[in-house]
Amino acid sequence: MSGAERLSASEAAASLSAGTLTAETLIRDCLERARARAEVKAWVWLDPEQALIQARAVDRAGRPGLLAGVPVGIKDVIDTVDMPTEHGSPIYRGNRPFADAACVALIRSGGGVILGKTVTTEFANRHPRETVHPHNPAHTPGGSSSGSAAAVADFQVPVGLGTQTGGSTIRPAAFCGVIGYKPSFGEFSRVGIKMQCHNLDTLGVICRSLDDVALMRAVLLAQDRRRLDRSSAAPRIGFCRTPAWDHADPDTQALLERTASQLAAAGAVVQDVAVTPADILDHHRRIFEFEAARNYAYEYEVHGEKLSAALRDGLLTPGRALPLSAYVAAIETAEIFRGNLDGLFGEFDVLLAPSAVGEAPEGLGSTGDARFNAIWTLAWTPCVTLPAGTGRKGLPLGIQLIGPRFRDEALLDAAAWVEARLT
Repeated sequence: MSGAERLSASEAAASLSAGTLTAETLIRDCLERARARAEVKAWVWLDPEQALIQARAVDRAGRPGLLAGVPVGIKDVIDTVDMPTEHGSPIYRGNRPFADAACVALIRSGGGVILGKTVTTEFANRHPRETVHPHNPAHTPGGSSSGSAAAVADFQVPVGLGTQTGGSTIRPAAFCGVIGYKPSFGEFSRVGIKMQCHNLDTLGVICRSLDDVALMRAVLLAQDRRRLDRSSAAPRIGFCRTPAWDHADPDTQALLERTASQLAAAGAVVQDVAVTPADILDHHRRIFEFEAARNYAYEYEVHGEKLSAALRDGLLTPGRALPLSAYVAAIETAEIFRGNLDGLFGEFDVLLAPSAVGEAPEGLGSTGDARFNAIWTLAWTPCVTLPAGTGRKGLPLGIQLIGPRFRDEALLDAAAWVEARLT
């Protein structure tokens, strides 16, 4: 390996554009890293020859596009026409979609190389798969975007796509010590992504640089690239412990308190803020259960015996039993909650909150607790997690920044300001 596998997506794109790096060299280095670190089990489908064919085509074409030659990992709930899409389930073993998902088509159009399919938990839900934490294999990498987070953190690929219905992009990124980004609900196309909850599912990005988030936004929105404004003024920050604060580990609580103090000392206006209602996570759960139970009707009715008990009995069966009135009440409460947040963002530029309860849990039986993520998924707000320290077991901890809906660029500028003051 030449070391190219350690470049961020933005660094790689710049080197490829300048002609100081070829796409074939970059892809070979990433593939070699993936082979050397196969024990991480980040990939469910990796076709080296196909990836190299894509890379050589980019080199011959003169590297057009924002992502020209940059490899991307695709979570295995996202359709790819030339690779199986199995959704982490035996029900779809060997499934070959007839078309790429919209996000994959946009990546290809931007010159990106689809390196392979990354491991997902069963239907992007709670039942874990085989991926281990890249820094300590005795721990989970989080989920459901397990493979994308582990592969990016382990330098097997510079950027991976994830999805989030509860906390499936932000939490694994935080656990693995990389950047995770969930955009405002509705900004990124979900065409060709296995639907779980139509009011919650969001495509996300896992990477190692905030510049990579900006780059991927341009590609996935088919827009001109907008550079981060690293000279922006100190933001007004609302320190939001959330109703779940008592569930956070002491290390997480200490990190957030310390971060708030550091940012205030650096010039930010930092004030405590609370969100209501206090039982908002219950409403997220009801929406999750009701919609998943209906969107997975085929799998439940026809292949119920092939579903894990955690999915079938823990989510879908209760969702079937949930009255429509309870679902409608949860939808209405979510709308009120979003309106409350819109008003709050008149006073603050971003909110500061935990990215997860704590470090990645030990063992592979659970991918962790989504309570510090689900609230913002329900809010439809953009979120980003930044690596910000380690816990008592030496594993990464993150901080989460949340911005107002459809003000993703302002959130990323504020995140760049925060990142600079914490490093």
